[in-house]
Amino acid sequence: MRILITNDDGVDAPGIAIMADIAAALSDDVWIVAPDGNQSGAGHRFTLGRELVLENRGPRRFAVVGGSPADCVVAGMTHVLADHPADLVLSGINAGQNLGDIVHCSGTAAGAREGALQGAVGIAMSQAIDYERSHAVDWSNSIRFGTDVVQAILAAKGRDDVFYNVNFPVCSPREVAGIAAVPHQRFSRSAFRYYPSDRDGEFFVAIPETPMPLDPNADFEVLRRRNTITVTPFALQQTEKVALERLAKLSLSPSGQS
Repeated sequence: MRILITNDDGVDAPGIAIMADIAAALSDDVWIVAPDGNQSGAGHRFTLGRELVLENRGPRRFAVVGGSPADCVVAGMTHVLADHPADLVLSGINAGQNLGDIVHCSGTAAGAREGALQGAVGIAMSQAIDYERSHAVDWSNSIRFGTDVVQAILAAKGRDDVFYNVNFPVCSPREVAGIAAVPHQRFSRSAFRYYPSDRDGEFFVAIPETPMPLDPNADFEVLRRRNTITVTPFALQQTEKVALERLAKLSLSPSGQS
């Protein structure tokens, strides 16, 4: 099995080193193509209309200067590994959880999504942080369970047209209750808000709090309340079939007629 690793925290981030160890337990054919710096929140952005640089950082290790995770997967699958594209794309391990609607802007999730769109199995992995106590990352659960989680997904994946989003809880490994396949939390509204800066005329975008209410059986609460590793499959085909059937009844009158 050929494995391609990317992330959105940068090629030198500690999480990608842990992901490399996870991959090494699965295969001896592991490659890394990741951004040269932090690309958190980049989503599935492609760098179009501007040239990028692919830097060789060592054996089977490359950095894309200024590139997004999606750029990295494209470079890895269609250039670096063009002779034999990866069977598995692992994205992460992200420093911080990627849950609920926040996944839509996640560069970590985008790396796995682009891997799946390129024909591989795509798995995004994130280690949760208890931001109310500290911004420090305890990687213990990612290290202890990462390889087992990937193997479990590969064993159960079937032929689904999906990619997978994994989150590891904040607790000691002995407190982990298990692994669960769960839906992602649809928030009642977007979690992102405008915040004015101390500098006049400037602002930033941030997440002030988790929108309520939360589904006790969705990823956000299962991870946080049950100390459970969450796995959420996301469909690549995003067409909403019920709405599609409803819109099939649309009609358009000729211009100027009621």
